[in-house]
Amino acid sequence: MDIDAWVWWLIAAVGLGIPLVLTAMPEFGMFSVGAVAGAVTAALGGGVVTQIIVFVAVSVALLAVVRPIAARHRAAQPEHASGIDALKGRQAVVLERVDGNGGRIKLAGEVWSARSYAAEQVFEPGSQVDVVEIDGATALVM
Repeated sequence: MDIDAWVWWLIAAVGLGIPLVLTAMPEFGMFSVGAVAGAVTAALGGGVVTQIIVFVAVSVALLAVVRPIAARHRAAQPEHASGIDALKGRQAVVLERVDGNGGRIKLAGEVWSARSYAAEQVFEPGSQVDVVEIDGATALVM
């Protein structure tokens, strides 16, 4: 029983797809697509050398084109801050007078201890302030 070359290419495509699923490395998917292109070339009657050239060309083209696009897309996505980092830069409302010694603000729906970032600044109740930093359980505001 002789197995056609295109079947071997499809087996290779599946074999390259398995590590893609297990490791989430997209490069394996690109090689898998290259193997499918080799299978199509074999099914259309292309010789072994042509099949290999098509496999390599498609795989390299995908690596050269898709990877940089994916990297730019990943880099363009803003990081999501969490915990106290997510509170920096937010606005809060002064509940009790805030100065260099302390006070209270309402920040993200919770009451926080606060003190002014610059010791000479004073904020009266009802004022809007910006959270500059979190120092322990105290928000430093401007």
